[in-house]
Amino acid sequence: MRVFVAGGSGVMGRRLIPQLVTKGHQVTATTTSPAKLGLLERLGADGVVMDGLDASAVGEAVAAAHPDVVVNQMTGLSEEHAGKVNLRDASRFFAVTNRLRSEGNDHLLAAAEATGVAHFVAQSHASMNGKREGGWVKTEEDPLEVIEGTKALEHLEDAVVGVGGVVLRYGGFYGPGAWDDQLRLVRKRLVPLVGGGTGYTSWVHIDDAADATVLAIEQRASGIYNIVDDEPAPASEWLPYLAECAGAKPPRRLPAWLVRLLAGEMAVGILTQGRGFSNAKAKRELGWQLRYPSWRLGYKKELG
Repeated sequence: MRVFVAGGSGVMGRRLIPQLVTKGHQVTATTTSPAKLGLLERLGADGVVMDGLDASAVGEAVAAAHPDVVVNQMTGLSEEHAGKVNLRDASRFFAVTNRLRSEGNDHLLAAAEATGVAHFVAQSHASMNGKREGGWVKTEEDPLEVIEGTKALEHLEDAVVGVGGVVLRYGGFYGPGAWDDQLRLVRKRLVPLVGGGTGYTSWVHIDDAADATVLAIEQRASGIYNIVDDEPAPASEWLPYLAECAGAKPPRRLPAWLVRLLAGEMAVGILTQGRGFSNAKAKRELGWQLRYPSWRLGYKKELG
């Protein structure tokens, strides 16, 4: 197939493109930076500079590629676009990503329709943002918690499912190029255990996520899928283990009131009340088999 990957130079794009090329697909991938065109070409794609918030540019790029499927992997979470992570000012940090998931996704959908594209795949998120009531592990049928970015995700998901496309709710990425900032914070002991560390998170190795994306593309899947590993876990389990694997001292333990003052309410909510997600549907319907069924195996493999 001819596959158009918007946001191809991002974390997911850099792992996805080689898999698609190896499978014989012809890939056109976009970046906002002319300096990254060489990277896309080395990965095996035809590189295009495109601003995802420019409707005309998006329309022209999609029309020129004339793809069979459009894959939206656009985010603005790098320091280049969002600045340093600051959950006290989450609206600023997520501002570009929220626009890409709403306006940018709408531009891609319009371009896909105008070009006669048969299938649409989009990135969403499912790590610690399940509804904070009831059980600790959520399915695709459960609502998302209302935090910064939720409205943009809901807009994207409704729009994509509405045209028969597929939404992939990725867990927290880790692996090559996916968690450098997080590891730096953990090694500096800047990610604390808050209270009892009861908040759950779902993780997924970046290559497992790319595998699931290829399956969704090739099977022309529709609907919503949680792309997470088999072991959603509380911070009290995964954070000390990550610190150990990374060669760092154990995380500090801080009371919620202090973290609320230092990092804001969003950080406290994630680390004490976050809900993880089930991958049963993706494994059952896509036939997805994980290389790293647990973050325990993945952390050790990447950092051991």
